[in-house]
Amino acid sequence: MFLGIDIHKRYAQVAVMDEAGELVEEVRVENANLDDLAQQYAGAEAAIEATSNYYHIHDTLSEHLDVTVAHPEKLNLISDTDKKTDRVDAKELARLCRLNSVPESYVPTDEIREARALVRGRQKLVENRTEYANKIHGLLSDHGITRKTKPLSVKGREFLRELSLPEPWEELLRSYLEIIETLTDEIERLDEAIEDRAGSLKETQLLMTIPGVSYYSALMIYAELGEIDRFDRDKEVVSYVGLNPVIRESGDSRFEGGISKRGSGRMRWILVQCAQTAVHTCNDEYLRRFYDRLAGKKSSQEAIVATARKLLVSIYHMLDRREVYNPPGVST
Repeated sequence: MFLGIDIHKRYAQVAVMDEAGELVEEVRVENANLDDLAQQYAGAEAAIEATSNYYHIHDTLSEHLDVTVAHPEKLNLISDTDKKTDRVDAKELARLCRLNSVPESYVPTDEIREARALVRGRQKLVENRTEYANKIHGLLSDHGITRKTKPLSVKGREFLRELSLPEPWEELLRSYLEIIETLTDEIERLDEAIEDRAGSLKETQLLMTIPGVSYYSALMIYAELGEIDRFDRDKEVVSYVGLNPVIRESGDSRFEGGISKRGSGRMRWILVQCAQTAVHTCNDEYLRRFYDRLAGKKSSQEAIVATARKLLVSIYHMLDRREVYNPPGVST
């Protein structure tokens, strides 16, 4: 039997197909009861889509079924139907499962899931804090206060507390400052957990030998890449992260455009940040030389993205070989 399971927040639509491609059963099941369904069809193959809540469901089903997680974007590309309903999606998953054609998505280990939760949670808190800092800037602008103020700095918040604004804006300002203080405390608390976690993993210890890579950036790189042995070569890693150039060929013409931007945006962002730090702050000889050579031909943004790609290739070989950062042609 082959099961296609279309997952939603509280329920799943299930289609069961036999070896001949005949539909055996269609049923809607509460997610809490999927374990019973899995036991009923124990030993069967199943396909689910990589949704936001698939980890727990994958683990539950895998106790009894051979589960493949489908990559959502690739699934849309190969699906042979334009209709989008729960029943249609479930049947399509079952069909692809039967044909052994499910575009597989990586399922991270528990260790990597925990690392992702930490770094992504911290990133969300930082985004929320920035949102309230922007609210304060807007509030000050509405009252003609043009002095440059940094609500995220201690000095900036001290200045803001001394301001006198008419109500209700003064109350709003106090509320925004309180939220920023609370978020800052929580970010610092997560930083401690991230430092502990990164310090305990061999992979992140290796990554932190790179100039410009800290506890947070090392853990994010590790969390977003996952197990390095699932890649056979550095080009696969570059493509997975979306730093590979888009190349279009037609006849005798060949055009190389920007990067594909597939994969994790977080990973591309942190690699660019690390490359910036390595080149402009830490003055890493290997990456700085590469960046300077490109900066004379391309824009600074193009040069730093290419440097981030160069850094990623080094990261792949470091993790693959279990070696510290030791680029060629650099005196140590």
